[in-house]
Amino acid sequence: MLTLLIIVILAALIFDYINGFHDAANAIATTVATGAMSFGAAVVIAGIFNFLGAMGGEEVAKTIARGLVESPASVSQLVVLAALIGASAWNLITWWFGIPSSSSHALIGGLAGAVVTHAGMAAFKWSALVAKVLIPLVLSPLVGFTVALFALISLTWLVRRRRPSAVYRQARLWQIVSACTFSYSHGLNDA
Repeated sequence: MLTLLIIVILAALIFDYINGFHDAANAIATTVATGAMSFGAAVVIAGIFNFLGAMGGEEVAKTIARGLVESPASVSQLVVLAALIGASAWNLITWWFGIPSSSSHALIGGLAGAVVTHAGMAAFKWSALVAKVLIPLVLSPLVGFTVALFALISLTWLVRRRRPSAVYRQARLWQIVSACTFSYSHGLNDA
């Protein structure tokens, strides 16, 4: 049993590592591409804020651990191992082919498959999957695009009479703030 626990912990660390390089470019791409930060500084800042995010909360982990499975008895160490292997494999496939995907959703899919295989269809909370995962999955981009549109219009209006060089300097600062916020959010959600 101890050997299996060690294997599960190693699989979790491997999944977390894959998750990190799978998503890291998203956090730093803009700041590096525009020259707001060097690559090394962006990686260090992203790592720090990912760590801070990981220490900031565990709501996503609670949803995955308790909110999607009917009974804790349905989740054995083998089920967790299977979920981690499935999620890691999916992350590697999507990374290799450049397909956008979410590591959290990959883990939820791996958990659903492993639980159903181990304990049957009734062992997984399908209504919770819809309410806590699928509806937010559809709504969050719509909300994000709407907020971004209004933010872009507002910012464009605010800087319409300013010199481009002044706007560029401030935009670089806000890109760094955005990268830090993105990294913190990533750590809060995925770690």
